[in-house]
Amino acid sequence: MPTKEMPNARGHVYLCSKSIETMIDEHSFEYEILEEEDGSTQSVESIPWRGLADELAELHYLHGAQFIRQLKLIIEYGEFHLVAGETDIFSTGGENSEDYPNLLNAAQKAVEHGYRVYILPNPKGFRTADFIFERKGVYKMFDLKTIIGRNSIDNRLSESIGQTNRVLLNMAVEYTPSALARSIKHFFESNPQAIEVLVFKGKKQLSVTRKSLEDNRFFQTFIRRYTK
Repeated sequence: MPTKEMPNARGHVYLCSKSIETMIDEHSFEYEILEEEDGSTQSVESIPWRGLADELAELHYLHGAQFIRQLKLIIEYGEFHLVAGETDIFSTGGENSEDYPNLLNAAQKAVEHGYRVYILPNPKGFRTADFIFERKGVYKMFDLKTIIGRNSIDNRLSESIGQTNRVLLNMAVEYTPSALARSIKHFFESNPQAIEVLVFKGKKQLSVTRKSLEDNRFFQTFIRRYTK
C-alpha cells in the first residue's frame, strides 16, 4: 500500500498509508503501532510528554486542528484530578491560590451549561489561559475575566490579548448591557485573533462571535438576551 510523509503537531514526520491518513491525523498522539485488517502494521511516531508547562507554552504556536489536538493531549496527560465536591471540574492543584474562588465559581456555572471543565495552572515565564472546556467533543480554551467593577470591561478584555482567542466574562456586578456590547465589539475590532467572548450572567450564557457582529441587529439582540 502506498505511503506518504505526514507532519505531526511538533513538526516531526511519520509514514502514513493513505487509507488511514484521516484517522492518524485526528488521533496522532494516541498511537504507536496501527494494525490493519490484513494483519499488516504501520508505525507512527509517538509524541513524548514534556511536562504540562511546556505543553501549555506550545499552544501559542499552534492553530486549527493542531491546536485542538494539543488541548486533547494536555487533558489526557496533564494529571488532572476531579475537584473535591464537584462534578465535571478537574484541576492539577492550586486550590489555595488567590484566584481559585473566582475560577471555581466560573467553572461551576460552565458545568451548569453542560461543559466539562479543566482548570489550568499558571506556569511562570509565560501567559496562559485559565480553562479548557469540553462539550459534546468540542474543545475550547478560555481566559477568565471576573467583572466586579462598573467600568472595567475594556481593560479586562485587552488583558486577554496574547493569552487565548476566547474570553469568558463572568459578570459579578450589574452592567449596562449597551456598554458591555460596545466593549465586546471594540475588543473584536482591536484583536484580529479573537474568536469568541462568552458571557455568564447569573444562570444565563451568551456567546458572541465575530460572525455575530455582522448582524445589523447585534446590539438589539445582545441587549434583549442580556436583560430578559
